[in-house]
Amino acid sequence: MANKQRGIVDIQLDKKRRLKFNMNALTELEDALGMPITGLSSQKVGMKELRAMLWAGLLHEDADLTLKEAGDLMEMEKLHEISEKVTEAMTIAFPQQGKKKKVSGPNGVGPKPNA
Repeated sequence: MANKQRGIVDIQLDKKRRLKFNMNALTELEDALGMPITGLSSQKVGMKELRAMLWAGLLHEDADLTLKEAGDLMEMEKLHEISEKVTEAMTIAFPQQGKKKKVSGPNGVGPKPNA
C-alpha cells in the first residue's frame, strides 16, 4: 500500500517496512553510488544499484542500517517485487512535471462557455 501524500510505500521484507525517498535518502543514495540520481535513468539498474536504492529508502526508519544489512533483507525470489516497490517509491518522490489538468471555464471552474 502506498501513501502518496507522504511519499511512503509499504514493502514486506523481514517484516513490514516502509520505503521513503526524501532529500536525505536521495543524497545518501548519490553518495553510495558515486553518481547523481539522474544517472540511474540512463543506465541499467543492477543488483548493486537496487540494494543501494532499497537501503536509502529504508534509512528514514533505521538510520543505522548498512548496505550489507539491506542486502540481507533481499530474498532472491522477491527481487522482482522489491524492484517494483522501489520503483514505485522513486516515482512518488519524483512526480511528473508539466502534466496539468485541462480546465474549462474562464477560471478553470464550471462548464466551458459556448464560444
